[in-house]
Amino acid sequence: MPTIDVDATSLEYTDQGTGQPVVFVHGSLSDMRVWSSQAAVFASEYRAVTYSSRHYFPNEPVPAGVDIGHDVLVEDLAGLLTKLDLAPAHLVGQSSGAFVSMLLAHDRPDMVRSLVLAEPPALPVLGLDVPPKPPQLLRLFLRDPRTAFDVAKFGARGIRPTARAFKRDEDERGFKTFITAAIGSETIAGWSDERMQQARGNVGAFKAVLRAGMPPFGEDEVRRIKAPSLLITGERSAPALHRIVDKLEELLPNAERVHIPNASHLMFEDNPDAFNRAVLSFLQRHTD
Repeated sequence: MPTIDVDATSLEYTDQGTGQPVVFVHGSLSDMRVWSSQAAVFASEYRAVTYSSRHYFPNEPVPAGVDIGHDVLVEDLAGLLTKLDLAPAHLVGQSSGAFVSMLLAHDRPDMVRSLVLAEPPALPVLGLDVPPKPPQLLRLFLRDPRTAFDVAKFGARGIRPTARAFKRDEDERGFKTFITAAIGSETIAGWSDERMQQARGNVGAFKAVLRAGMPPFGEDEVRRIKAPSLLITGERSAPALHRIVDKLEELLPNAERVHIPNASHLMFEDNPDAFNRAVLSFLQRHTD
């Protein structure tokens, strides 16, 4: 596969099709391989580009002690768009990749034609750190008890025990804790050994991203994103992720929303036909 050098690192990518660019931005325990049900389909109408983020497979592993901040991931995405002459691009992001896409749309609106945001874990929009601090959750509870309850539950079952396990270098425990909370045991039970190893192989990079935390990004920043946006949720996803998308739907000035049935946080894998139809329909309405 081809590689491109961006800000002192090398990123592997795929590039197929012609037309307006559609760039797929993967989530925190993923890499460009997860878009196998999208790339060829979208390439029939668009220039479809997938890539693996810094230190995600098959790129160089993350060096010991190095954190990966979201600002770095945003700059890498901007560099990719520039060097491959992709801007302005339609960005299709999932999970942390959706949050990175949002940040780029805010910082560099000239680079983004439209946004597809599949359950970004944008906790800062709710006034929360990662993991959330008790006083922050209390303030959220006073404003929105339902969201605070769902986020606190997700934090107690997923983010906090994962962070503790990683801090003790209990990577396997942290990995299983997180995927169970974020993706769900039903989806994981259907994974092949190969799919499990694919996710497990990106634990090092995920740890580095989790250690770095998330940058401040409040309601006013979201309101400044003018790109047409499609918000996507999965039927079986964690309620906390739905509550975050509820808030984004309220704040984004030019947003639509679609719900993918029979699907978890990995809705593009669980129900690719429904996901692809929804995204292609959205893109067609925003293709010049």
